[in-house]
Amino acid sequence: MQRSVRYNELAKMIDKEKLYTPEEAMSLVKKASKAKFVPSVEVHIRLNMNLKKTDEQIRGAVVLPNGTGKTKKVAVFAEGNDADNAKKAGADFVGAEDLIDELAKTGIVNFDVAIATPSMMVKLSKLARILGPKGLMPNPKVGTVTMDVAKAVTEQKAGKVAFKNDKTGIVHQVIGRADFTEQQLLENFNVLIEAIKSVKPETIKKAYMKSVSINSTMGPGIKVSVQ
Repeated sequence: MQRSVRYNELAKMIDKEKLYTPEEAMSLVKKASKAKFVPSVEVHIRLNMNLKKTDEQIRGAVVLPNGTGKTKKVAVFAEGNDADNAKKAGADFVGAEDLIDELAKTGIVNFDVAIATPSMMVKLSKLARILGPKGLMPNPKVGTVTMDVAKAVTEQKAGKVAFKNDKTGIVHQVIGRADFTEQQLLENFNVLIEAIKSVKPETIKKAYMKSVSINSTMGPGIKVSVQ
């Protein structure tokens, strides 16, 4: 794959054979994020799992202490007091069957997270083909199906992110932006790593994390030690 001149210049800062400490990596990723826009900072974690075993797939959620730098738009599917509480908590879109019917008719999704009360899930099946491919169907495993929608909205606005492994066994997650301080990136990184460790399947007896790397958008990868 042919890289740009800018990428190759930035890559010279990084020793491809070295495992950097998290502190060193946060410093380097900021130095290697020269762009005309403010890049995101991404973490990629390759897990030592058997992809054929469904009980070795991981999924979870965690509140990053410093957020990701992106303001999320949150939709809540709820009725009555739950709907009122969601609005007070700052949800961008709140509704029940009316909101479901509108989305089913237009197919337009202009929110980043969907939250629902358990009683709404049967009705939401109508939107499975729209929300499913976008990874937006509410799920109790990541806290988006809940009786406490106000708390869920507050957490999402504060920086809660959902994570899961992809079909190659890698977790990809944005932990901030290049204009975050090194300390902010480090705090988010450490919280994410601990969250992924906490959902380690019991069937995995070998080393859980095969490799961890960090990079800014379109920037070179930096190998990180998490031992």
